[in-house]
Amino acid sequence: MQAQMLAPAAILIVWSLVMLLWTAGTRFPAMAKSGSDLSQAKPGGRGQDLEGVIPDKVNWKAHNYAHLMEQPTIFYPTVVILAIMGAGAVDVTLAWIYVGLRIVHSLWQAMVNQVKIRFLIFVLSSFVLIALAIRAVMATLFFDPGALPS
Repeated sequence: MQAQMLAPAAILIVWSLVMLLWTAGTRFPAMAKSGSDLSQAKPGGRGQDLEGVIPDKVNWKAHNYAHLMEQPTIFYPTVVILAIMGAGAVDVTLAWIYVGLRIVHSLWQAMVNQVKIRFLIFVLSSFVLIALAIRAVMATLFFDPGALPS
């Protein structure tokens, strides 16, 4: 069951890279259209410097990419803990639900970005992550090595 538990994490990693490429693929043309020149960027400049320079709808992809670098950092070790401890079907299902919700959240934020719906998707994914985290704590705190086959 370890591979099945790790598969959702692998997919979320790939999805994060898709969002990175989508960010670059929309930001660079928008920067060129706005007259921004990377060679003229101030030292230490950041993506946030493009707020108000390029259209908000273009920046939404970057905002989502940043979100994928935040909460999922809790998801990844949780999945690894469960995989090591022996994930069950419920764990795998919860992990897939979390990844599905994060992908829906990404698509919604990148294309529509109505905050009320986006927040609802975020809250749902957070509850799933909380359930996974509790299961990881239970798997480690209540592990009985004596129950393992000899």
